[in-house]
Amino acid sequence: MGSLTLLRPPQRSLLLPASRRVSAVAAAVKTRRGISGRSQVFFFGVSCGGPEGNAFFVRLSVDPPSWKRYQIKRRGSLVSYGTSATAGSPDFSALPVTGFQLSSRIRGVCFYAMTAATAIILFLAMMVAHPFVLLFDRYQRKAQHWIAMMWAWLTVFPFYRIEFEGLENLPPNDVPAVYVSNHQSFLDIYTLLTLGKSFKFISKRSVFLFPIIGWAMFLLGTIPIRRMDTKSQMDCLKRCIELVKKGTSVYFFPEGTRSKDGILGAFKKGAFSVAARTGAPIVPITLMGTGGLMPSGMEGFLNSGDVKVVIHKPVQGNNADKLCGDARSTIADTLLLHGYGVH
Repeated sequence: MGSLTLLRPPQRSLLLPASRRVSAVAAAVKTRRGISGRSQVFFFGVSCGGPEGNAFFVRLSVDPPSWKRYQIKRRGSLVSYGTSATAGSPDFSALPVTGFQLSSRIRGVCFYAMTAATAIILFLAMMVAHPFVLLFDRYQRKAQHWIAMMWAWLTVFPFYRIEFEGLENLPPNDVPAVYVSNHQSFLDIYTLLTLGKSFKFISKRSVFLFPIIGWAMFLLGTIPIRRMDTKSQMDCLKRCIELVKKGTSVYFFPEGTRSKDGILGAFKKGAFSVAARTGAPIVPITLMGTGGLMPSGMEGFLNSGDVKVVIHKPVQGNNADKLCGDARSTIADTLLLHGYGVH
């Protein structure tokens, strides 16, 4: 197996779009192996290898049926997950990953075993508390969110550490707000629940069918939505406006879905319309590290590492476009500062 060592790029290279970063790898490999510069190189899978997870194995091919494997030793953040060498290459985040560290798979199995065990026990507590919640706290449901916070902490504590910055920027519990953040991973929900705030997430309607987890989301008051259904989207926004007016906070991922390449995408304006119509503050939050621990499309694996959550100062106004731009700029600047990409 050929081996190509990549030196650490200049700091500004870390801020290049991921496609350009991986294209640089493709060019280097083609030069080393004598492949024509016109040939298209496909990247169909990336996985960690080596005892410390410091190498990436890249499956590449000049022609899709003909495969070769090269080991690219990682000495800098040059290769990132979920990106392709050319615009025409397929997105390999949804394809099988070979050679992935056994430890990451084992950690993933243990993570889901832990979350299932704790969810079953705490779901029973939520069921017992629910009649009283509906009588005395129908909208915020603080008791249910406290149980959810305990579930999240018990699940993530054995596997990764969370560092919080800007906790003083969180509004008081009795002040409704619209929270927005980037969305990198399935772990984002667990991480945000550890804040202990009674905000309502928005989730695909199909998720509510999952045993225990989906039922718990219903008890928490999570807002269902059908992504491609315009009427469902409008009903969701109306429900959010109603909840904010009744003193309950809501939480949006304005990108609409998890980023497949770890790069911040465009923001949709729904969350900011809710804030503009109700006068509630927008609280931007930047999530970092969850995408590296459990990348989108690789939910069966859990890598080791830490997560950082930055809570920014709230912004307020009645112009949804300006609120959207300000919040995205705040999150984007923080991501760029820490070496993440932004579209």
